[in-house]
Amino acid sequence: MSERTTTDVDHLVAQLDLTEKVSLLAGQDFWSLPAIERIGLRSLVMSDGPIGIRGTGWAPDDPSVALPSPTALAAAWDPELAETAGRLLGQEARRKGVHVVLGPTVNLQRTPLGGRHFECYSEDPLLSGEIAAGFVRGVQELGVGTTVKHLVGNDFETDRMEVDVRIGERALREIYLAPFERVVEAGGWGVMSAYNGVNGSPMAANGRLQDEVLKREWGFDGVVVSDWRAARSTTGAALGGLDIAMPQLENPWGDKLVAAVKTGEVPEEIIDDKVRRVLLLALRVGALSVGVRGDAHLPEFDELDGEKIAHEVAARSFVLVRNENWTLPLEPAALTRVAVIGALAMDARVLGGGSAQVSPPHTISPLDGLRRALPGVDLEYAVGTDPRPFLPALHQPAQVTIGDHEFEVEPAAVRWIGSLPGGLAMEPVDGLRLESTYTPDTTGEHTFAVSGFGTFRLSIDGELKYEGSLHPPGTGRADLLLSPREQRVTAYLTARKPVTIVLEQSIVPGHAHSVATTLGHRPPSPDEDGLIAEAVVVAAESDVAVVVVGTTEQVESEGFDRASLALPGRQDELVSRVAAANPRTIVVVNAGSPVLMPWAEEVAATLLTWFPGQEGGAALADVLLGVTEPGGRLPTTWPRREKDCPVLTIAPKDGVVSYDEGVFVGYRGWLRNRATPLYAFGSGLGYTTWHYEEMTVNATEAVVTLTNAGARSGREVVQVYVAPAAHDEQRPGRWLAGFANVEAHPEETVTVRIPLPPRTFQIWDEGWKTVAGDYRVIAAHALDEERLESTVTIS
Repeated sequence: MSERTTTDVDHLVAQLDLTEKVSLLAGQDFWSLPAIERIGLRSLVMSDGPIGIRGTGWAPDDPSVALPSPTALAAAWDPELAETAGRLLGQEARRKGVHVVLGPTVNLQRTPLGGRHFECYSEDPLLSGEIAAGFVRGVQELGVGTTVKHLVGNDFETDRMEVDVRIGERALREIYLAPFERVVEAGGWGVMSAYNGVNGSPMAANGRLQDEVLKREWGFDGVVVSDWRAARSTTGAALGGLDIAMPQLENPWGDKLVAAVKTGEVPEEIIDDKVRRVLLLALRVGALSVGVRGDAHLPEFDELDGEKIAHEVAARSFVLVRNENWTLPLEPAALTRVAVIGALAMDARVLGGGSAQVSPPHTISPLDGLRRALPGVDLEYAVGTDPRPFLPALHQPAQVTIGDHEFEVEPAAVRWIGSLPGGLAMEPVDGLRLESTYTPDTTGEHTFAVSGFGTFRLSIDGELKYEGSLHPPGTGRADLLLSPREQRVTAYLTARKPVTIVLEQSIVPGHAHSVATTLGHRPPSPDEDGLIAEAVVVAAESDVAVVVVGTTEQVESEGFDRASLALPGRQDELVSRVAAANPRTIVVVNAGSPVLMPWAEEVAATLLTWFPGQEGGAALADVLLGVTEPGGRLPTTWPRREKDCPVLTIAPKDGVVSYDEGVFVGYRGWLRNRATPLYAFGSGLGYTTWHYEEMTVNATEAVVTLTNAGARSGREVVQVYVAPAAHDEQRPGRWLAGFANVEAHPEETVTVRIPLPPRTFQIWDEGWKTVAGDYRVIAAHALDEERLESTVTIS
């Protein structure tokens, strides 16, 4: 523990009795720890926060800035940008009364099928660690804590609550623990332990990793908090390095832990150590008064513009992987008609599910972004195909009434978890009412849908269209959240004649803590064949076609792993047919992780936009029109075929998943297998060209000089890889050793110094050991695009 702990909190620990001490180590509800006012301790509040700060509720009347997904942030390859993103979320946390942000996620992208791939940074431990360290510095700079997660091996979702992950010690140290170690070095105040076990011990009770390695070997003085309901044993978790068990529901501590201390199963000095860590965290985040007003030491800060930062991160994250004949950037003056195609062009998926989901103040779709940016151009929209199994929310303002509280939403969907909108008490709430006036553009059969959980009544102009429950009685909460259902009805409507739509939901009193209700809508439209044919005609008659494709919540989200890398529905067919009709077809891929692109060589340009956050459509317009350059480089390998992936399937056997590939994860595995992906790690194009002039290398750094040889200013990510000069089957063919962003005007020459720390040349062999010999040091634009090479000898 640090000197500050002894100086500032030891005397407080001595004032607490055993019951009070233990009370500080377990959730008092879903998101917080209890207060003890007599020692100046207020309740410590936690919140999910990979891309936005949800707070203790999820109410639409208290929105949260929604940044792009963590993989997108990593695609910018810029720790300083990550730090700015962290400061913004620290600001959001302060606004919402949150002391601890539950993030970032640094689990490795071991397989592209991982369900939370989008919430992780990269397949490379160094890139993951540097982006995470920047993010943590930014959040904590504002006096808000972080919990880097999930320690460790939670790299997939299948059976995540019970599975045991078997990882060899070398791979554990060099690959999976490395990002956590980097965050601890950067001064992180918290770590979250995972649901899964590692090498036979559940992580929430894994004393070897949480106590011996994290706290003793690395010198971590912060708290270890369990993932929600991951702590399942009283003495095992207490002796295994866990400090906080969350939430209150099914918590194994409390009276049971008090009893374990009294019987001698758990020494009280272990409890004292945990309490010191909790009090130190409270001191750091302004929840503990020690002789002064409790928030007096929190840093002041200049308020950041959330929309501006969300826009910048999105544009900097977009990865241009194909740009034939400089199709991009488009010249607005040369455009008269632009086709915008795809269901996701109108209803973009701007964030992932689960812990990474918030309610943003607004979202800008690709279609909206392009319309705003091209006011004098004829934009023609066509659905083409819709891969979503549920109807999208009605794109109309809707008035929501809960008790005596009213607010407006658009589109027509309501969702919250935890605190109710308007600060309403939970007990009296027995329902909600959503009402909208809809004026159709088209005469014919319109399809409406109710989705969510609970009992509903849907009426259109006073006519009851549906009444009932979407789930059978007794359905558990987890199934309600992970297996939503939908009921569709039809109504014949006349163009330009308004109708009043009312959706009422009954809620069991006292159970209003989780609500998810959507009024879906689809206007009269052709069948699937007709929709694609319609899009082809629109594309053929346009100067350029922008096709937006992507994944859906049903194929990519927290709680399950993906079954396939293929785009859902008929999106591949749509792209191929549009590309055949218009040679200037630009494909925008709205997916949080790799997808197969069998049409990759058929289109003029391909831009990967991840889950781009609330400002995604505006950032997209800026990139397509050349207002800004696409700044991203791939933080993970994109395969041409599933069978080429070095690690793909996730299939626990007898409750075990073995990481038999060792350190050969991600591009390390691709190199060993000598397989060629569609797009290699580090790939990405800009709107200028770079000439790498020279590189000098020694044992501690690489110095690279390069020139912007293009006609416009731009940004380059200089990537430095290291490889043994002599082939070594026990080591990867090369690995990322460092990187740096540079910017330059046309014909400007810049020099960048990239450190090569000792770990670059070390392996884990019962400790970190330097492997002497000659090494190739490679300056590259991407893993497979070498620019300069030198040799250094390590002794």
